[in-house]
Amino acid sequence: MNDTDVRRNVETELKWEPSVSHADAIGVGVKDGVTTLSGYVDSYLEKWAAERAAERVSGVTAVVNRLEVQLPDGFARTDEEIAAAAANALRWNLSVPTGRVKIEVSDGWLTLNGDVDWQYQRDAAESAVQYLAGVKGVTNVIVIKSPVSQAIVSGDIEAALKRSAAIDAHRIGVRVDGHTVTLTGTVRSYAERKEAERAAWASPGVYSVDDRIAIDA
Repeated sequence: MNDTDVRRNVETELKWEPSVSHADAIGVGVKDGVTTLSGYVDSYLEKWAAERAAERVSGVTAVVNRLEVQLPDGFARTDEEIAAAAANALRWNLSVPTGRVKIEVSDGWLTLNGDVDWQYQRDAAESAVQYLAGVKGVTNVIVIKSPVSQAIVSGDIEAALKRSAAIDAHRIGVRVDGHTVTLTGTVRSYAERKEAERAAWASPGVYSVDDRIAIDA
């Protein structure tokens, strides 16, 4: 599939995605499968949804999201209002450990700091705040400090990859060095690569995942 086909398919997928309300206003550029999204959207939710839509398209090897959030009239919030709403959202989310995630807000942009035990908790903190009114972007710098002392077993991660219907596990290699997991091999799509990365993060004791998987589009 050439870059022209990929670009056309990404544009079609953006129009198909119901969370992207202004697909015609999003510019799509593709070079060697690397897809760049540019233009303006009404919310961070729409920016995030556009990126996920592009990732799903066959032939996409990476996504560069340069979309800017321009809030419509009446949707702007002060940084103090956003911070209060974000703190409340984290407090009500059972997946986020109480008192371990800190919030900073600057001109509508949220930064999450602190530490958690698991990657799913890190993801949950970001999900809890990214849909709030007035948010223009989220930077997640939460680190993982798991109390799990057991050694990471590469065989457990390989088994998790094999259980996933979305992954061809035979094409993926797993290497463990301390708390870091390195993934190698080739997959058919960017979405499959992200799924393999998520499976690796689910293993106890993983602090980081070095994803070196290539995409054979």
